[in-house]
Amino acid sequence: MMKRTVVPALMAAFGLAASAFADPMAITPLSIETDDATHTFTVEIADDQEEISFGLMERESMAENAGMLFDFNPPRDPQMFMKNTLIPLDMLFISSDGTIEMIARNAVPGSLRTISAGIPVAAVLEINGGRAAELGIEPLDTVIHPLFGNAPAEDTTAE
Repeated sequence: MMKRTVVPALMAAFGLAASAFADPMAITPLSIETDDATHTFTVEIADDQEEISFGLMERESMAENAGMLFDFNPPRDPQMFMKNTLIPLDMLFISSDGTIEMIARNAVPGSLRTISAGIPVAAVLEINGGRAAELGIEPLDTVIHPLFGNAPAEDTTAE
């Protein structure tokens, strides 16, 4: 199977999404509890170095309630950036218990600026830019997912 490292060279020639050649990622449900509602998403899990490094690069769009959950095990202060990312993203920095510690809103596509919470976190959830504000998602809201031990483990599916 082709590795992600050769995908960029093939992109222009074939006009395909970068994920077309990538190994399938696990897909799981995730919800975020705010003061007013519970919002449900379907997320890809990035939990190995290659998936974490590639993230959502080269994607031209993402479904409204989709996202990518970056699993940092053990927790660390991740240095996120938007290189080769084509869509604006909200980045939710999440502690080990599922609490949202910080939200970087509307990260600029293509930017090389480092985005960090400045503290160790267990995960980062990337969703479409502006979606957190639209849904009223704020720091101290809770992300419900097996990764945080606050939801039952579910079977995952591959793309």
